[in-house]
Amino acid sequence: MDTSKPAIFVNGGLLPMHVQKRVRIVIQVLGSDRGAVIGKSTDDHQLTVKGTPPSVPLTNFVEVIGIADSEKSIQAEIWTNFGDTFDTYSYNQLCQLANGEYQLLFL
Repeated sequence: MDTSKPAIFVNGGLLPMHVQKRVRIVIQVLGSDRGAVIGKSTDDHQLTVKGTPPSVPLTNFVEVIGIADSEKSIQAEIWTNFGDTFDTYSYNQLCQLANGEYQLLFL
């Protein structure tokens, strides 16, 4: 694991706190539009992910690591397919821990 460029765990509600920072987020892919992927965060916020997705088709749930360039968009650096089902509740709990009193335990 590369720790030289840490990425903060976020969901859609936490993204505005981390604009211009490197983040990681899981989205449910809704579609694509003019060079961007439109997705729904695990807490039901609609987001735009800019950048070139991998050459393999995206699954229903995708983790994106990149720079939050606004409160509702991310410039993607890394795309990882997470499959067609995902536990959004647990991911949201993880995001709360990673941005709360236990944030020092996370990169």
